[in-house]
Amino acid sequence: MQNPRHSMLGNLLVVLISAVVVGFILGYPGWLGLLALSGWCAIEIHQFSRLVHWLQNETDKEPPEGTAHWGDLFDELSRYQKRHRSRESYLRGVITRFQQSSAALSDAVVIIDRDNNLEWWNRSADRLLGLRAVSDRGKPVMNLLRDPRFIRYFKKSNYSDPLDLPSPVNNDLQIQYQISEFGEGDRLLVARDITRLLQLEQTRQDFVANASHELRTPLTVIRGYLETYLEQELPRPLMRGLEQMQQQSRRMENLVSDLLLLSRLEASHQISDEQPIQIHGMLQHIFQDGQALGRDKGHNLSLETDKEHDLLGQEIELYSAFSNLAFNAVRYCPAEGEIKLRWWVDDEGGHFSVRDNGTGIESIHLPRLTERFYRVDESRSSSSGGTGLGLAIVKHVLARHGATLTIKSKVGKGSTFSCHFPLDMVSKAQQTEPDEDEDSNDLADDASGPADKQSKATG
Repeated sequence: MQNPRHSMLGNLLVVLISAVVVGFILGYPGWLGLLALSGWCAIEIHQFSRLVHWLQNETDKEPPEGTAHWGDLFDELSRYQKRHRSRESYLRGVITRFQQSSAALSDAVVIIDRDNNLEWWNRSADRLLGLRAVSDRGKPVMNLLRDPRFIRYFKKSNYSDPLDLPSPVNNDLQIQYQISEFGEGDRLLVARDITRLLQLEQTRQDFVANASHELRTPLTVIRGYLETYLEQELPRPLMRGLEQMQQQSRRMENLVSDLLLLSRLEASHQISDEQPIQIHGMLQHIFQDGQALGRDKGHNLSLETDKEHDLLGQEIELYSAFSNLAFNAVRYCPAEGEIKLRWWVDDEGGHFSVRDNGTGIESIHLPRLTERFYRVDESRSSSSGGTGLGLAIVKHVLARHGATLTIKSKVGKGSTFSCHFPLDMVSKAQQTEPDEDEDSNDLADDASGPADKQSKATG
């Protein structure tokens, strides 16, 4: 299309010049020029009025016909209208396909706008979340999904981990919520039915717990008879066989105990109550047991603690986690190695670390160390007596306390295992010191005595 401004000026000049020329011939150039200008303005106003009327009332129809520069303008509007309709038709098709495909999903998909209002959802959201298209569209999501745990999850704006909750319309269904942010403050909520997965996981946990429990009695009987036989005067070949049987039965008992502990930890994701723990006394017991365990290797163990701060949590569970990390370092660190246990508090929270200067672990193994029965070197299983469940127990204990485990290691330099607790789990140290012998006996009864720990590897 030509430039409208130039086209209008050219048209105006042609009209005026023609009128003036005719006016000179007739002897009235001024009057004819004024008359031509008035006529031209009337035509322009009429065409402009047609355009405004079309824009306001008839954009679904073709633009009106016109001449000169108005014809060019209406033609351009017609082409733009066709492109717009084609684009609109394409986008409608995309939206229709998206709605049809999302409607076929078994997962609920909900779009939430920047004002936290429900904008759109698929049919599965009606079934899993109880949303109603007629009455709920445009309402705040937190007015419809009122579980306090969901509201906290939605408000914290950190959606790296999913949230598992019962369905708001059916308590027998377990829903996993996952939120993703997109656009300028909009959110995509995906709710998945994980009832079947939880049932299978519960079945697995029950099987492990029941099988482990049933194994304890025969193992106790076998170990009792072996101890009785070993007290007798028997031929050396027979004694050697009985000693190996006793060693393996003890290892089997340790495995059963770890499986039972892991099943109890998996039964709930949070501790039921928080009790103040005198962390310095606990670490002192672990330090002493570690020295006894590594006496034959000549390890140099050291302990550094912040005596002004304690920790809130379950003492037995934390003792199991901290001792697992410490005893693993003792078992796998070469002779004459250095091992440092440390507890400190800073602005980010409380921290416990076990650092050694052993052989280290290749980076490819680090992400899988907390898996059950995973071993960096399978050949060390029989020599160390480990069950392969120690770090899995550590991970679950820390998760129940809202803490995290970090692992740093370099081959030939050593490894550092660190537990990081949130600041609200840290408390001021109590003034009274516990009776050392009494606490030692209590912890030994709950988490196996030092003598058993020397034979128990939970690496």
